[in-house]
Amino acid sequence: MSKPHASAHPPVHATAHRPRDIAISDLADRIRAGDRAMLARAITLVESRRAADRRHAHELLQAILPATGRAIRVGITGVPGVGKSTTIDQLGVNLTAAGHKVAVLAVDPSSTRSGGSILGDKTRMARLAVDANAYVRPSPSSGTLGGVAAKTRETMLLCEAAGFDVILVETVGVGQSETTVAGMVDVFLVLALPGAGDELQGIKKGVIEVADLIAVNKADGDNLLRARVAVSEYRAALAILAPKSPNWRPPVVAVSGLANEGLEDLWAEVERHRAALTASGEFAERRARQQVEWMWSMLEERLMASLKTNPAVKDRLANLEAGVAAGTIAPSLAVDEIAGVLGI
Repeated sequence: MSKPHASAHPPVHATAHRPRDIAISDLADRIRAGDRAMLARAITLVESRRAADRRHAHELLQAILPATGRAIRVGITGVPGVGKSTTIDQLGVNLTAAGHKVAVLAVDPSSTRSGGSILGDKTRMARLAVDANAYVRPSPSSGTLGGVAAKTRETMLLCEAAGFDVILVETVGVGQSETTVAGMVDVFLVLALPGAGDELQGIKKGVIEVADLIAVNKADGDNLLRARVAVSEYRAALAILAPKSPNWRPPVVAVSGLANEGLEDLWAEVERHRAALTASGEFAERRARQQVEWMWSMLEERLMASLKTNPAVKDRLANLEAGVAAGTIAPSLAVDEIAGVLGI
């Protein structure tokens, strides 16, 4: 009897989250078939920091790459209390009812003790969490700027390969680096509160500049008039800013996630944005640019990690940092010394 051939794809290592070995090729096939358990398992794999898992994750992403890129990717930000989760829950339910498959990548603040998510988006999006055509994945931000999980881009690709045609990325809205979110999605939506007169005094101009769409939320009941005023004021603010795209001027709409009002118009603007940028060729250009920027971002992270773990650099780094902090060594000289150690 001939011996069975070894698999061309090594099995994923078994862990508490991955109870049995499975070849990467099989995992990719099952993700493309819409196996939600395998999707969760794959996301855990790409989020792992183990070197072996990273190698398997790279192979998996390469395998599923041809099945990606077809979804609408929407980033959603806003200050805490603006109603992001409520709005996403209702918007997602509307979209699944219309025949879409929706994946929500809800990035929670990280626990400083465990590194895990602390808000529990599956409880804040109760209807989507049990919707057969939706998938909610809370991930810890792990301290990254803008509340973006370190592996959000990879997770988007996995969800697209699993057949989800709408990807919603919710951030914690901490206002650190919204451009990070905008740089990985097709449409960047900023949710705002009524009372824009005061809001505009404190909101970062940079958030408005990278927005593709602004929605004033909680436009219901006693807030309705204030929401309409806020819409007018945001439109006035946008009128004096140069749009980031020559093919799109960001609209401002009033919505109520709680009352399910205005969300149909909101999604119509998302689709209009995609149509406008696709017709001009900008959509494909933006996607391609994001891919290249993603590559450089990962390369920089890898180089910095290699630098900090380099034994020769570690031996001198503490003294150089102390000298720079004390003002006895110029930062430029410290950089030259480190570069000299690396031979660059």
